[in-house]
Amino acid sequence: MTDRPAILAIGGAHIDRRGVVSGPYRSGASNPGTMREEVGGGAFNALRNACLAGAQGALLSVRGGDSAGQMVQRAIDAAGIFDLSATFLDRSTPSYTAILEEGGELVCGFADMALYEQAFDKQLRRRPFRDALDGKDGVLTDANLPQPALERLAAAIGTLPLFAIGVSPAKVIRLRPILGLLSVLFVNRNEAGALSGLGASAPNKALARALAATGLARAVVTSGSGSMLVLEDGRLSTLAPPPTPNVRDVTGAGDSLAGVTMARMLQGLDFHEAVRHGIAAASLTIQSETVVADFGEAELFKRLADVPKVIGA
Repeated sequence: MTDRPAILAIGGAHIDRRGVVSGPYRSGASNPGTMREEVGGGAFNALRNACLAGAQGALLSVRGGDSAGQMVQRAIDAAGIFDLSATFLDRSTPSYTAILEEGGELVCGFADMALYEQAFDKQLRRRPFRDALDGKDGVLTDANLPQPALERLAAAIGTLPLFAIGVSPAKVIRLRPILGLLSVLFVNRNEAGALSGLGASAPNKALARALAATGLARAVVTSGSGSMLVLEDGRLSTLAPPPTPNVRDVTGAGDSLAGVTMARMLQGLDFHEAVRHGIAAASLTIQSETVVADFGEAELFKRLADVPKVIGA
């Protein structure tokens, strides 16, 4: 393993808009609040976090030829990530809009991502993608790719470890055909419920058994501020995230968990210890108003001291 693993990420890099309600949220009514806009996307967010943890990255995504696409391109360049993305001049750049309660919890999200559905599979048929695999230590994807593209990706990368992010309950089911090929799957409770068919309220052990039955070797299932499930080779463990003061925005927490866990595994840490590092990064992320927190190794290790060990369920 290397201290600076090279990671290729394929997936979302788009505009994230987050509206935060001022005061109690009222359903079916006009709510005062503030709206922020920045560049996000599961694969891009996770890759940026991996780079903060010492990895080096390249990103393959798709975007439109509009001002939003230019904003995405500038953000990739600013992150020091090699940009392999394709630009479609006649199309709109994908976007995701989230409405959050004052405390940072998600009320609803709205995804406008038609370009992902139409363009990713074609990009994975082209030589730049195949060439980009050379010299890489791992591959990251998210469920923004349509199912045929995900299957094509899994078939193309050979023995490289493949990590995946569920993105949403509606999209995570696209990963079913490749679950047995994943090194780690990162999902929240709602996504795990959709993937297993048991629903988010299923007992932990039943949910773990259902996920393991799909051929999935490892998974991390988050549940907001509650205990998360850590599944490895059919064995279920739990991890309680540390109390985090001054929560500002939960957006991007799961991506930071995925990115840092992936980086640490490629740097040689065992799965459970790598997850602890991912939790430390997620804790720093929710204290930030941006979707990717600006932290260094010293800050990450300081927060790691507050993260408990993984325990058997």
